[in-house]
Amino acid sequence: MNRIQFIIATAIILFVAFALGWFAHWLIHRFTRVSQADLSELDKMARDLHEAEETRDQAIEYIHAREAELTNQLSQTEAELRAAMDGLREARAEAEHMRSHLDRSLRS
Repeated sequence: MNRIQFIIATAIILFVAFALGWFAHWLIHRFTRVSQADLSELDKMARDLHEAEETRDQAIEYIHAREAELTNQLSQTEAELRAAMDGLREARAEAEHMRSHLDRSLRS
């Protein structure tokens, strides 16, 4: 095998390797290509996810507002209860004072 034959054989081998590589790339690209239906499905899923996140954010805002409202109502109710208990305590003390005054006046 002389030098020219060796160069031609090497060129043919490199060309065949290139052709096989290109064919393998084309074949892989053909089987892994994303179809238009898949892209539209991904877009729909992205829109649905965005809507779900917005709904979740609205629900969280509602929960926080409702929690603040209920906390306010609870503190108002506790204040009313304290006022009622103080009034009842004062009424009991006054009633006890009146009973003792009535007992003293009846004994005299």
